[in-house]
Amino acid sequence: MLHDWLGPGWSGFHAMNFFLLSLIKSGIVAFVLLTTLAYLQWAERKILAHVQIRVGPRRVGPHGLLQPLADVIKLMTKEDMIPSHVSKLLYLFAPFLAVSMALIPIAVIPFGGQVEVFGVKTWMQLTDLNVGVLFILAVTSVGVYGVALAGWSSNNKYALLGGLRSSAQMISYELPVALALAAPLLLVNTLSLRHIVEGQAGFYLGFIPRWSVFQGPWPQIFSFFLFLIAAFAETNRVPFDLPEAENELVAGFHVEYSSMKFAAFFMAEYANILTACCVGTLVFLGGWQPLLPDSLGGQFIPSIVFGLGGAISIFHGLNPARKLDRYTLPAFGVIFLGIAALFLIPILQAILLPLFWFAAKVGVLLFVFIWVRGTLPRFRYDQLMRFAWTVMFPIAMVNLLITGLLVALTS
Repeated sequence: MLHDWLGPGWSGFHAMNFFLLSLIKSGIVAFVLLTTLAYLQWAERKILAHVQIRVGPRRVGPHGLLQPLADVIKLMTKEDMIPSHVSKLLYLFAPFLAVSMALIPIAVIPFGGQVEVFGVKTWMQLTDLNVGVLFILAVTSVGVYGVALAGWSSNNKYALLGGLRSSAQMISYELPVALALAAPLLLVNTLSLRHIVEGQAGFYLGFIPRWSVFQGPWPQIFSFFLFLIAAFAETNRVPFDLPEAENELVAGFHVEYSSMKFAAFFMAEYANILTACCVGTLVFLGGWQPLLPDSLGGQFIPSIVFGLGGAISIFHGLNPARKLDRYTLPAFGVIFLGIAALFLIPILQAILLPLFWFAAKVGVLLFVFIWVRGTLPRFRYDQLMRFAWTVMFPIAMVNLLITGLLVALTS
């Protein structure tokens, strides 16, 4: 039965490799995801520090690279307080619901194309659903219940106001997100994230990528910006962080949480940001599709980027601003140069190049999230809700209607 399901020509050896490879992929994805979430917080603190002319984390490990580990140890060892006035069952369930709904979408995110490992062809993805976009929208929308339950079960007026704000905000901005995603889906006619990326392969005029933001008959640049703005609101980020407005609600819905329960909400927020950036990359920016074709040297861009990073690190190590930089920066430089050399090995390019392009695009969007936090002030709540219903929704509807009309006329 297993042999029939896997298809003709599969031996028991191949079947064992298939399941072993699936377990390995699950472990790698879980490790990379959790590590990324930890160091995304470090990167945000460093970038915000540079925006504000500060140094940021630098005391725990070289350049503060062990700060995430110190934060985890601190949160795990803090006293776990449960206030006497809370609704205990829902109070404990809320952070679990929030973080689980934030982590699940990574299962359907494709990071690259098909590769062959141990004689088994596999995709750089845990699983592919033919309704992958709907799955992500459904799962992430359930996460609002975690925030709402946290505010209600805390039996605290500030927490309740934060939970109510979050519920209204997320429901309001889910509609622009869905409409912004629907428009580019009309161009590729599929809900599978893998097929969406494959539909953006190729180049116009030999050098303009066929990403959704450039793709005819109606480039989805408006949808991309609508999605990006709504994603800020969906993830409670500045300037839409009204559910956590510290100067009004003393941290909002999670004011009664401490220790690892607080960390769960913290992790859920960053996981939602990462999911939003991954979906934006896959639907609008071509996923793992390259910026330039191989005929114009696109396959050498990763080596050039890492090579320049290595050279700059070594140069600053030889001219250190701090004593420790004399040792750490040359070490990082050698690592970067080694990674640059790996991208030049033909047998590894099929795996590394898609991962590089996907990670680079996601990284740029993550930087935008952090950059906006360091530069824009917060909306008032009435401005936030008015912006969703009187600006975002009409523009998204008009863009969807134009896209549908042009697709119908040109198909």
